[in-house]
Amino acid sequence: MTEPASPASHPYSSARHPQPRHVSPAESLVWLKAGWSYFMQSPGVWIAIAVIFIVMLFVLGLVPLLGWAVVLIGFPVMVAGMVMGCHALAQGQPLRVDHLAAGLKVHAGNLALVGVFYLLGGLVAGFVSVVVGGGALLTGYILGALAGLGLGLVSGVVLGSVVFSVLWVLLITALWFAAPLVVLRDTPPLDAMKLSLTACFNNFGAFVVLGVLIYVLIWVAMLPAGLGVLVLIPVLAGTLYASFQDVFGERPALPPAAQPEATPE
Repeated sequence: MTEPASPASHPYSSARHPQPRHVSPAESLVWLKAGWSYFMQSPGVWIAIAVIFIVMLFVLGLVPLLGWAVVLIGFPVMVAGMVMGCHALAQGQPLRVDHLAAGLKVHAGNLALVGVFYLLGGLVAGFVSVVVGGGALLTGYILGALAGLGLGLVSGVVLGSVVFSVLWVLLITALWFAAPLVVLRDTPPLDAMKLSLTACFNNFGAFVVLGVLIYVLIWVAMLPAGLGVLVLIPVLAGTLYASFQDVFGERPALPPAAQPEATPE
């Protein structure tokens, strides 16, 4: 298994807190193409990983009362494992099914904390949307008239849904690069989520295009009895890794300048 390079020891070093680069919206197509390329390097293993990934999410969801919370906490751990699988392929090493569990061996606690922050963010988003929607409904109730109550109900539902959607998008952007930053750059969980949010907003155009493309691909993947998801999951893992390398990775070194030939004396 490929271990990420050791970061610098200082807690605020550039290795642990890399600054995101700005990329063009067209790069989203390059990321998806790279995701497909990673899948095609080892399609059989990737499909096995996708099956285990889905089964694990289902099993974790069966935990009484707290299954949904366990799923959210465990999700970044498994995503990190797939990212490390892509990292191995990028270094010319073989992909293995046990890469899915690699996150348990590298920064498992920090990855779980990312999941906890993800969970707490979802709860906050739900609470705020209910409060905002309830406020609109209460306004309609105070008006007293039936029409006012109906208007308040509709506006409350719509406003609450809009607020929840906005907050959830912010949460997804904070999660996108978090797992790669933790396992490949040793970035602390909360800092990783902040950096991810910053990177996504610095590249707003690219991630809007990527979000639209992923939305379309999800619907396409669901058409053949949902079997396309077994391909989409690895492709998205490769897309995540490619976008991470593009936004946070090192720029390729320029070739050395040609040395002038020595003239014979």
